[in-house]
Amino acid sequence: MKRVIISILTGALLVGTAGMSFAADEKGGRIKQRKEKQQERIAKGVENGSLNAKEAARIERNEAKLNKEIRRDRQDGGGLTNKEKAKINRQQNKISKEIYKEKHDGQTQK
Repeated sequence: MKRVIISILTGALLVGTAGMSFAADEKGGRIKQRKEKQQERIAKGVENGSLNAKEAARIERNEAKLNKEIRRDRQDGGGLTNKEKAKINRQQNKISKEIYKEKHDGQTQK
């Protein structure tokens, strides 16, 4: 009897934890935080002159495409699948590298 209760509690704990980690990426989770952080990096780059207007516009365009894709994916199935989350993460990695590269390429605003 004791073993059954422990098994049930362990199963409930695992299901609850999995649900919380899935919910962490929805609407207010890591995707949003990362998007906001990248926007701050772009703004700082423009402010200190390490990003010129053309570079910032290109990065912003890529961000807008990704945001549109995220909205579309959420509307399609009511949420993001793990596969979609992984794809978004890869795209955010690419944008992050682009921000770094453009900020450190030696070009400045005129």
